[in-house]
Amino acid sequence: MFFVDTLQFEGLGNRSYLAGGPGAAVVIDPPRDVDQVIAAAARRGVRIAFVAETHVHNDYVSGGLELARVTGAQYLVPAGAHVRFARTPVADGDTVTVDEGLVLRAIATPGHTPHHTSYALTEDGRGVAAFTGGSLLIGTVGRPDLVEPRLTEQLARAQHASVRRLVGELDDDVPVLPTHGFGSFCSSSQAEGDTTTIGKERTTNDALTSDVDTFVTRMLAGLDDVPAYYAHMGPANAAGPAPVDLTPPRRADAEELASRLAAGEWVVDLRSRTAFAEGHVAGSFNFEGEGKLATYLAWLIPWGKPVTLLAETPERVAEAQRELARVGIDRPAAAATGDPATWVREGEKLASFPRARFADLAHVRERGERVVVLDVRRTAEREGGFVHGSVHIPVHELHGRVSEVPPGTVWVHCAGGMRAAIAASLLDAAGRDVVAVDDGFDSATEAGLPLARPDATG
Repeated sequence: MFFVDTLQFEGLGNRSYLAGGPGAAVVIDPPRDVDQVIAAAARRGVRIAFVAETHVHNDYVSGGLELARVTGAQYLVPAGAHVRFARTPVADGDTVTVDEGLVLRAIATPGHTPHHTSYALTEDGRGVAAFTGGSLLIGTVGRPDLVEPRLTEQLARAQHASVRRLVGELDDDVPVLPTHGFGSFCSSSQAEGDTTTIGKERTTNDALTSDVDTFVTRMLAGLDDVPAYYAHMGPANAAGPAPVDLTPPRRADAEELASRLAAGEWVVDLRSRTAFAEGHVAGSFNFEGEGKLATYLAWLIPWGKPVTLLAETPERVAEAQRELARVGIDRPAAAATGDPATWVREGEKLASFPRARFADLAHVRERGERVVVLDVRRTAEREGGFVHGSVHIPVHELHGRVSEVPPGTVWVHCAGGMRAAIAASLLDAAGRDVVAVDDGFDSATEAGLPLARPDATG
């Protein structure tokens, strides 16, 4: 009897899979930190016989090469992928026997990348799972614009054909198990739900219910911003990622933290936005450990800049270190834990700034106070409506554009509060008076704040 275990990485919005039979298994699109994959196989009591990549990933560093080295597994990589390490190239139609009666078949599904390959798992000739990587996702498909801008439309058309090939070759009851689409920016639009099948996608997925021209037009119009760190992931994966070192970083005292800040390094506070606003090391930045830490920190930080982590516990530092390693931020320069009061030198005080809700902003405006309202949502979000008179700088651009924020107290908001907290910490570190709006954007209307739309303002 076959099994499929899902390894979920909520911070990056991705999944990996361990699938096999009583004695052996295959791992699809493994994460950089392969120890948890090995642990999952150990719980099942199976040998990892194969490691398979659906494509050279743009959004995280793969653990495939290291996992194959450690376990002795055969490393399956699409033949069309240009990589600089030894692997077993797989082409359309190639098969491997994972365990008795359990066969994995490669299906060429270009679109997300030119070489993208999905894998169909069969047991005794019956389809039991489709590992679709960045091709057919839950209610959507992988975006086609991450390889080369000039190829985007061509890949979008290929994506349309690829998902149609998948539903044409697989039965309706076959589960669709994608790598992307759970919050990943590799998805062309927000996926809905956690599970799906070939049959369900056949009737609901835009790529399968629309003709190719309509599908391509809609997809290209809806593509969102690409995280800056993606530019480093593909080359790292093609070169062959080095093993990851997850040993604890060196401990930093208050003097060292001050020195690192003075040198222009990034000191990142992983605590909640509430705790950070109440008291933090001046000059530090707030990226909540329970939010999309890897995505937003890797997106904003100048690549290669040393990072020091601050958290209440060593366990939180370890969790963050693991998540950051998945996007190529390999070793924190240092870390400090415990009471934030110990993170500043004797005689120095923790910095702070106020938090508020949209109702508070409405009251301030009603009193006639002149404040700057800074919207740090992405452009696509702002198109749905924004606070009248607000300034727009997406959070991933703010670090390089702080000087563009008008003078005055800055009330910064996003859609829910997390990105506003990041932005508030950036502004606070730059010496600006800031208020972090920790509220859902729907509350802006409820508070009576007038909204505008781009098409209404020109």
